[in-house]
Amino acid sequence: MSFLQQITIPPLDQTAMHLARIYNDSRLKPLGALGKLEDLAVQIAGITQAIMPRCPTKRMVVFAADNGVLQEGITPVPQAFTASQTVSMTRGLCGINVLCRHTGAELQVVDVGVAQDIQGEGLIHRKIAYGTRNMAQGPAMEEEELLAAMKVGYDMALQAQKDGITLLGVGEMGIGNTSTSSAVLAAFTGEDPERVTGRGAGIDDEGLAKKVAVIRRALEVNAAAMTDTLSILRCVGGLDIAAMTGCYIGSAQAGLPVVVDGFIAIVAALAAFRLFPEVRDYMIPSHVSQEPGYALAAEALGLMGPLNLDMRLGEGSGCPLMFQIIDSALALHAEMASLEEGSLQEDVLVDIR
Repeated sequence: MSFLQQITIPPLDQTAMHLARIYNDSRLKPLGALGKLEDLAVQIAGITQAIMPRCPTKRMVVFAADNGVLQEGITPVPQAFTASQTVSMTRGLCGINVLCRHTGAELQVVDVGVAQDIQGEGLIHRKIAYGTRNMAQGPAMEEEELLAAMKVGYDMALQAQKDGITLLGVGEMGIGNTSTSSAVLAAFTGEDPERVTGRGAGIDDEGLAKKVAVIRRALEVNAAAMTDTLSILRCVGGLDIAAMTGCYIGSAQAGLPVVVDGFIAIVAALAAFRLFPEVRDYMIPSHVSQEPGYALAAEALGLMGPLNLDMRLGEGSGCPLMFQIIDSALALHAEMASLEEGSLQEDVLVDIR
């Protein structure tokens, strides 16, 4: 029996959310004046079952894996960059390292499928395979590999809860994973690959046309086998996407709020939602990726990132930025004075929501 068949995701605590909203409305401000910050506080109250929640312990989990579709020459960036960048993360050199240090978040880097053996301080070795197969020639993974990668992500989320983590972010590292994400999204939505495919790490118009053609071929080659969410992930997904999908599911089961990064992350979030719709209640989107497929994935998921910063770095880089917004939302909720303390009568306020 697959571990997925044993998963139950609890609903958010509606009583805690109701009381948190009442408490928030009694603060020294016009009703609804803090907009989405108020919604964040109420959502996290429902997740944590606490009227005045805090998220003091934060962790980023980045899953690294390679993709066999690079055999098609879809990017000028060599596959070895996945390994070198993953090792650089363990050395504290990358953008995600800077953002985690700045926000006080712990960073875990997980090798779930890098195409070579690598070492690094603190690197978590959970390699399922040395990258995936070439999706343009057939399924990228066997079913056992897909489920094993999902289980890695699921276990990382449950371990975070055991470690006392109260807020989780999920990221990825893998050359070629905008191609796998675009293929998965096209299969999920029925959209033409041209509409969901972007320039990834940086390709010209000719390279983009080739990338679209390869994704279209992968969808055609695997069409008969792609009958549901899991088979789509198996045929045209990646080990990193699978691990992220499992991590979102595990976060929800563990009662952890989980922040969603950009394009690749939101495609994995959409996969988790298609498998377990209740997972969405535990998700907090971060930034709006510049990849064209992001908006389509966000629409399908029903969650749009509030931060539009023209970012396309990946690595989970939007999550620590959102950690700061969440901290601010919860601080305002917990520390702002009441209407009574500010000598302001509630009947003079207009609800501006």
